[in-house]
Amino acid sequence: MEPVERTPTEPSDYAAISAIYGALLAGTAVSARGRAPIPNNELPALAAASFALSKLVVHEKVESWVRRPFVDEERRKPKGRRLRYAVGELLTCTRCTGAWTALGLVALRVHSPAAGRTVATVLAASAGNDLLQASFKAICAHANATERAPAPPRAVPDVRAA
Repeated sequence: MEPVERTPTEPSDYAAISAIYGALLAGTAVSARGRAPIPNNELPALAAASFALSKLVVHEKVESWVRRPFVDEERRKPKGRRLRYAVGELLTCTRCTGAWTALGLVALRVHSPAAGRTVATVLAASAGNDLLQASFKAICAHANATERAPAPPRAVPDVRAA
């Protein structure tokens, strides 16, 4: 990611995004008071769900409509200037978008536990599918490379030793 000085943005653009995130985070925390906490055993599913949702938003064609006002889809670069550009940077970074998806998923889980668990389960299963697909692809690539590799030279018996 480029320093602010090398982008068509101002520090205030990032401050606005941070303020919105902070307000949503604080609102979620305050509104969660008096509600049952999320059990620790649900955190891995929420983490996997956040991974899957951020990957979906940042990379998948089906969510290009979300990115299109802020991201040049062909170049995969933010477009525009100021706040538009800063949002484009956010929408091209899975780690950055992941913070927002985690906040949304946790807020849903706290305020509507059944719906939150259902959404987290579906997205966690999607993340598991991604992991299995990537593993399968890597295993197949390794097997194909091994299959195509030339056989090692056979040792020539030393006839002088006999």
